[in-house]
Amino acid sequence: MADYPYIYGWKNNEKRATLYGRRCQVLARLAFNSAIIEFENGQREVVSRNALRKVKNE
Repeated sequence: MADYPYIYGWKNNEKRATLYGRRCQVLARLAFNSAIIEFENGQREVVSRNALRKVKNE
């Protein structure tokens, strides 16, 4: 699971609630503290990097 070291951590609207708690990886860092991330199922989104949380050791 080292390929997906982050968990999406925001759920303050309907779309973000569907992404909440899913593992992801950062593909690119963008301007204004945003990033392109990819989830385990291949879905890609542009999100705020503030919404990403490191996975704790399991």
